Amino acid sequence: MSEAVKMPVRPDPDTAALNELDLMLPDLFHDDYHVKVFERLRAEEPIYRQEVEEIGTVWNVTKYQDIMAVDTDHERFSSEGSIVVTDQEEDFPLPMFIAMDPPRHDQQRREVNGAVAPRNLAVMEGTIRARVQKILDDLPVGETFNWVDLVSIELTTQMLATLFDFPFEDRRKLTRWSDVATADEASGIIDSEEQRREELGECLGYFTELWNQRVNQPPAGDLVSMLAHGESTKNMGPMEYLGNLILLIVGGNDTTRNSISGGVRFLNQFPDEYQKLMANPGLISNMVPEIIRYQTPLAYMRRTTTRDVQLGDKLIPEGDRVLMWYVSGNRDSSMIDQADRFWIDRPKARQQLSFGFGIHRCMGNRLAEMQLRVLWEEILNRFERVEVVGEPTYVNSNFVKGYSDLPVIVHRR
Repeated sequence: MSEAVKMPVRPDPDTAALNELDLMLPDLFHDDYHVKVFERLRAEEPIYRQEVEEIGTVWNVTKYQDIMAVDTDHERFSSEGSIVVTDQEEDFPLPMFIAMDPPRHDQQRREVNGAVAPRNLAVMEGTIRARVQKILDDLPVGETFNWVDLVSIELTTQMLATLFDFPFEDRRKLTRWSDVATADEASGIIDSEEQRREELGECLGYFTELWNQRVNQPPAGDLVSMLAHGESTKNMGPMEYLGNLILLIVGGNDTTRNSISGGVRFLNQFPDEYQKLMANPGLISNMVPEIIRYQTPLAYMRRTTTRDVQLGDKLIPEGDRVLMWYVSGNRDSSMIDQADRFWIDRPKARQQLSFGFGIHRCMGNRLAEMQLRVLWEEILNRFERVEVVGEPTYVNSNFVKGYSDLPVIVHRR
């Protein structure tokens, strides 16, 4: 990992001029700074135009209903090319089906969707539970450790290894490649774009060997075999293969991993909610989507207008970047009652934006929820409390809203 990155000074969200609010800051989510920023934008400029150096005009959509309008209209708001604010590098493109429009998107997504079909999730639950039990039973008791590393990363990486039928002893490579895929020099994860490309090249090399094995075997239920045998994916080039691998790795990693950490943090911040949970473990299934809403692990998704579009009181020109800030829509009290409250028995807890909507809705949402449900069932079976004993260390990113360190002590029953 590179040395700590010096962050630009964040403007005070209460006193800064509106046009000084910068949504591109790598420390946007540190110490929940973003909450007041988006609160102000929703109130004063819900479709916020920002001129970004080296990028150009960015339209930031911050209210729930406007986000839904964009997310469910793939004809006027295209995903083609990029789902993040920056465009793909021309000399290192990574095509992936989340950054495609129909029909190509639909064809490629269909090839891998079976991996998380309900019948497969039912089969996987026993495996997930056994792994959760071992992870929790191996935790040190009465001493401080990093929950992110020993629980959040370990559980999600084991799950990814299962989905890919990836060599289990090398599973932490998946975590590293996920981190590198969404990193830039401001992240502290890589030193240069050259390093990023080199490490992603290693990912491609490793998975190419797995492809070559699986393509010569009968079709199986793992993601590599599905890609190797799928009608719309079996002939894709190496960069498209890498792009779809990165999509599946990041999608299977960041949402669950950061929600596992966020849930522990929130239940410490809201002790009354934890007491409610202890008194009624049946609330876990309702608590899980509330954790995912309150965390919002992937903060935004980008679209590009295919024509001039009127959105609210703004006319957005054809070809402009539009960012749907799920992290803001999930705090929109005009649509979500008491949206700033973490409320584990919230009515309509699934009324949240973290998984997106429309044709690009997260295909692994039920798997993510199942992992979180099983984890909390097993936590309550073992521990009186998972106590946060220090401030979290946040990921440097305005796209991934997550943690690299959460110091805790577990107290057994």
